[in-house]
Amino acid sequence: MINEIKEELNESMSKSIDSLKYQLTKVRTGRASASVLDGVSVDYYGAPTPVNQVGQVSTPEARLLQIQPFDKTMINEIERSIINANLGLTPTNDGNLIRIQFPALTEERRKEQVKEIKKLGEDAKIAIRNARRDGNEAIKKAEKAKELSEDDSKKYQDEVQKVTDKYVAEVDTIVETKEKEVLSV
Repeated sequence: MINEIKEELNESMSKSIDSLKYQLTKVRTGRASASVLDGVSVDYYGAPTPVNQVGQVSTPEARLLQIQPFDKTMINEIERSIINANLGLTPTNDGNLIRIQFPALTEERRKEQVKEIKKLGEDAKIAIRNARRDGNEAIKKAEKAKELSEDDSKKYQDEVQKVTDKYVAEVDTIVETKEKEVLSV
């Protein structure tokens, strides 16, 4: 039973970490990243299709994103989808390729991005603490049902806290790394 609680705890906390990493890919740094287009869908003959499935996305330079459509007739549709996604990016096309120039971030914008990153980190920590609370409640229920002794209950709650601390430290490391990435010019 305790192993189930630990397993559930680890699974829940690692999902919080994965979610944080995914959300941080959407935060713009000064560099071009293909992951910025992850949420953009193109109307491909009536079916919404991700951009990376209708064209090859590449980053030939640090601040340039390039999309080579597999079907040249889709170039205007891809461009329209990127504009409608409200990413703050302006695509241009030359008939064969779509190029998206990433402007350099201003100091003010970088500070806003850092605040957003810290907020995402705090949200992840809250999710981890919620998982800790659920784990501790399950342990206390087992203690009330006389499935665990009081000493075992305390020991397992300490283990839950150690796991929580490990995941919180991981969130701090991820957030710190992303902050440095955003603040570096």
